Amino acid sequence: MTTLRRLLHTITRTLSTAAALGTALAQAWQPSDENVPEPSREFRAAWVATVYNLDWPSKAGMSAASQQAELIGILNTAARLRLNAIILQVRPNSDAIYKSSLEPWSQWLSGPGANPGYDPLAFAVAEAHKRGLELHAWFNPFRAKANISHSVGRGHISLQRPDLMKKAGSTLVINPSSSAGQDHVLKVIMDVVKRYDIDGVHLDDYFYPYPPHNNIADGKTPSQRRAAIDSFVSRLYSDIKDEKPWVRVGISPFGIWQPGYPGGITAGVNAYEHLACDARKWLAKGWVDYLAPQLYWRCDQAEHSFPALMQWWSSINPSRPVWPGIASARIKSPEDKTRTASEIGKQIDYARSLARSSAGELFWSWNSIGSDRGGITKVLAQRYTSAAVPPSMPWSGRDVPGKPSLAAGDQGNYIAMKWSAADRKARKWVVQARYGSRWATLCILPAGQTYVTLPKSFVGKADSLAVRAVSAYGDTGRAASVTR
Repeated sequence: MTTLRRLLHTITRTLSTAAALGTALAQAWQPSDENVPEPSREFRAAWVATVYNLDWPSKAGMSAASQQAELIGILNTAARLRLNAIILQVRPNSDAIYKSSLEPWSQWLSGPGANPGYDPLAFAVAEAHKRGLELHAWFNPFRAKANISHSVGRGHISLQRPDLMKKAGSTLVINPSSSAGQDHVLKVIMDVVKRYDIDGVHLDDYFYPYPPHNNIADGKTPSQRRAAIDSFVSRLYSDIKDEKPWVRVGISPFGIWQPGYPGGITAGVNAYEHLACDARKWLAKGWVDYLAPQLYWRCDQAEHSFPALMQWWSSINPSRPVWPGIASARIKSPEDKTRTASEIGKQIDYARSLARSSAGELFWSWNSIGSDRGGITKVLAQRYTSAAVPPSMPWSGRDVPGKPSLAAGDQGNYIAMKWSAADRKARKWVVQARYGSRWATLCILPAGQTYVTLPKSFVGKADSLAVRAVSAYGDTGRAASVTR
């Protein structure tokens, strides 16, 4: 078992008694009053797609235990690779990867409308949080059927409201400019926000359909369509922030706002005109907490230059982050047979160089990361040398947690740490270690866990250890520390 796998085991297991732990903590480590620096900050996420069973579950109709085992494998690997967020597709085509009274169970779980025997989203949230990972619920807002021929469960909107349906090639969509259609989608999303302890709401780029099927029969001009989508995005952000202001809202638009932005950039799709997607406006208006444009091209493609596009996107609003969507799926793919994992490393490095306040990247999609396509995990390991906390959102609110009290002691091949919370503001805990003058972030733990046993092989020759709370908004409290 590798060191990081042993760490995952130790931070998720339950110790027999807290009293037994407390007895050993008087040895070796003494309280200190060090000035512990802020932990590393970066958003490191991967999309986990459920539609067509692209990433999870691997096929429809698996038992609940098999689905859960696959998901735990994804979360364990994500934590081992030092990612800190999973973007889980919970509504692929107006159906639910969770228990819902508004839409039927997704066909990609156990068949159209079939109950999988558990609540996958509740399970995913709980298991992600155990591993210090954020869980963001990803919604496809207006797609009703990925393919018109697909069967759907009872209560599906295509059966309930056929008047809202528009055909777009082989797919069926909810009319995006319909107020009734928008109301339904918003109700579905807010139902999840209210009932589940998710960390974020994420939308992909499917607003109006892609060409050549974008001209659905809705009688609207491109400007009217944009106005309708603008209203939807604005309402969504406002409704979520009114309910749970700490829930992060992100959208992943097509990677080019319009051809010619920046100069020399070409595109066969005009997201502004064809998709009614004015992501630049949403960022400027503060209707999102971040954008993740799908910058799936290479650094050396002049007409779709990753550096040029990343520079343009990062320049349009200095106060809120733009984190690129990076196509790890295109490593040695049919679309790009010569792309290597080193290309992904270049893109991470370039995006980091442009980050004003907080770096971040989202990887499309999990399958390429989980299968280590082209050796991508080595590239990530070279850049993710320690854990990182997702950046804060000061514009959404602040909630600075108090300083905990900390004790630590040696237990054979482990170091045991136990702390008590100063208040209830902690959303997660960050464990840090000092090596000489350098501090590193070791791991991130859930709010409910106030102890950990770390393998000495993982901690190394640390001179000091520290723990601090992080609030739901991402604010950090003062750290408590111990030293040898």
